[in-house]
Amino acid sequence: MSDHAGQVWVVDDDESVRWVVDQALRQASVKSRSFEDASSFLSALATGTPDVVITDIRMPGMDGFALLSRLQESHPDLPVIVVTAHSDLDSAVSAYQGGAFEYLPKPFDIDELIALVRRARGTGQPTQAPADDTPMPELIGQAPAMQQVFRSIGRLARSSMTVLITGESGTGKELVARALHRNSPRAAQPFIALNTSAIPSELLESELFGHERGAFTGADARRTGRFEQADGGTLFLDEIGDMPASLQTRLLRVLAEGEFYRVGGQSPIQVNVRVIAATHRDLSAAVKAGEFREDLFHRLNVMRVETPPLRERADDVPILVSHYLARAADELEVEVKRIDQAALQHLMSFSWPGNVRQLVNLCRRLTVTAPGSSITVDDVLAEIGSSQRPEDFAKRWVRDLERWADDVLAQGGTTPLLNEALPAFEKTLILAALRKTAGQRGEAARLLGWGRNTLTRKIAQLSIDL
Repeated sequence: MSDHAGQVWVVDDDESVRWVVDQALRQASVKSRSFEDASSFLSALATGTPDVVITDIRMPGMDGFALLSRLQESHPDLPVIVVTAHSDLDSAVSAYQGGAFEYLPKPFDIDELIALVRRARGTGQPTQAPADDTPMPELIGQAPAMQQVFRSIGRLARSSMTVLITGESGTGKELVARALHRNSPRAAQPFIALNTSAIPSELLESELFGHERGAFTGADARRTGRFEQADGGTLFLDEIGDMPASLQTRLLRVLAEGEFYRVGGQSPIQVNVRVIAATHRDLSAAVKAGEFREDLFHRLNVMRVETPPLRERADDVPILVSHYLARAADELEVEVKRIDQAALQHLMSFSWPGNVRQLVNLCRRLTVTAPGSSITVDDVLAEIGSSQRPEDFAKRWVRDLERWADDVLAQGGTTPLLNEALPAFEKTLILAALRKTAGQRGEAARLLGWGRNTLTRKIAQLSIDL
């Protein structure tokens, strides 16, 4: 047995990350060893093998993907957990394609990493998922919620399983469906999309299944339906929650038996189609209300991917704005407009009821309407106004606080979090209350929920200069 059995080896050029992971593993009673590059790791691997490897992607010399490829050749059963601060869909899919046991974006949750290590040590088997190299540039984001979407796509890359995509309107459900198709074994076959809510119910059956000539008034020729068009590939059914009950029954049969009849047809038609469905509705509630078939719901809900609303991934707004401003400029054949920091901050605090679709359209309008080469906060206010719900501001500062805490922990700070955060928190609220009351301490104490003596003591403790 190797002297290194039971160990977890960490490969990362960032010393602070190595230190944090090493400390966390030791606290979890897991032996660890750290390496600053792939070369030193591979040298050590010649003398023994760990139980699990944790590696960064971007490193000097050999990067994480090349290391993963090397390990797949020499140690195919060695579980590898890939972590990276430069996270996107292509990285997630490539990690799974290369045989990664799991993919984890930075800043990662230490407890989640430890849980993954324990699971990896228990299985010893990597998860492999090949993917098409065709990029999906519009499905972008680095927020944790988007990383979960990318990981789901990566995990499903080898399969043709039925998938249900849920999320609010405008969150990019069709982009996720296309990414699932393009990273599946069916990538070379058709991808057919149909918004079931955009077709009148009396025509939807023919759209899905086709019809024979003479099947109804106006049917002058045979029509091939979407299922036949998607044979061998993927059929994306958007807004499936709005499908009429009669068609839910027919769809259930196709999913169960792989065959259907054209409208007016007598012969069954066999198809091999992967169905990806999407909805903004709560289908579980629709089932309870008798508005959606329970058996169809379970057929569709084999695997689920949740697309997050934009308000829950505000950190992605800058890269989305940059991308869609560039695309709008390309469409209009004009120079790309820059956006100043004040305007960008306003967009990051906006609630985005229309999600990414609203942001895309805003970028198009600003490209046309902003008078200068740089988009200002006044340009933004002219388009979306300055209204903002109080709860949106609350969510924003909580997200900022969470990001700050993650950064401090990732850097290996030695000062306890609360010792640093609480004084800043109290000082900020005290100053806000005093500004509101024009310096009247009694009234400020009331707004804070304190007595006047408590406020006076806090001002002295925090050395607040008034």
